[in-house]
Amino acid sequence: MTNLTGSADWLATPSHYPESVLLETQELTRRFDNFTAVDRLNITVAAGEVFGLLGPNGAGKSTVIKMLTTLLPASAGKASIAGYDVTHQSQAVRRAIGYVPQALSADGTLTGYENLLIFTKLYDIPAKQRQQRIWDVLEFMGLAEVAHRLVRNYSGGMIRKLEIAQSILHRPQIMFLDEPTVGLDPVARNQVWNLVQELRENYGTTIFLTTHFLEEADHLCNRVAIMNRGKVITTGSPTDLKAGLNKQNATLDDVFIHYTGDELASGVSYHDIKRTRRNAQRLG
Repeated sequence: MTNLTGSADWLATPSHYPESVLLETQELTRRFDNFTAVDRLNITVAAGEVFGLLGPNGAGKSTVIKMLTTLLPASAGKASIAGYDVTHQSQAVRRAIGYVPQALSADGTLTGYENLLIFTKLYDIPAKQRQQRIWDVLEFMGLAEVAHRLVRNYSGGMIRKLEIAQSILHRPQIMFLDEPTVGLDPVARNQVWNLVQELRENYGTTIFLTTHFLEEADHLCNRVAIMNRGKVITTGSPTDLKAGLNKQNATLDDVFIHYTGDELASGVSYHDIKRTRRNAQRLG
């Protein structure tokens, strides 16, 4: 990945982690008939931080992401991003955010360059700026050499980097990453980790991510919130949450289990899922 420190202005000027609140929810709630998927969510995210939303399957994480990215209306409560109301100023919110969904969002029948060109048009980037903007992000992602290769021939890590490139073309203030490294091998995962850190440290980009890899949250996040059954149970830095257990050499896994219990929504234990995933990675 190309290091652009001090050499490009297409991303935001470094913010040095100001304490200003970029994202805030107040009693944010989403119901589906009689089921409450998100129950009176109250969180804040400061400009320039990496914030992780953790929880078992069915906890409500994806529903939160969909509401904050204007894809799903709230049933009650409110949320604001960059000073804009998510419900009543959705167009302004969309201009302020980037979103990388867990599902595949790149078109395999097009080249990397062509995928990015489509997104410059979707984001209404002026025609005179499109080519330069595309090559800037391709260089930043380390994808310039494969720009004209069909995406169906990309590796999993390259596809994820292209999807992140799509989401930053319009210079968002905050990026939402939904399970950004799921399905990636360890090398590709580390590349995404490095990218997230560079976006935060060098350009002050705020990151809001969900992940089931707790070591990922521990490594990347300034703060995390742990959800279960639609509610946020606890919020804090990984260091503080681990220290709060009063357990020697506590891990974020221990914190997760302490607050959510070992049994996940599916009835399968967290340890079983973790063991399965590790075996899958080991066996390729």
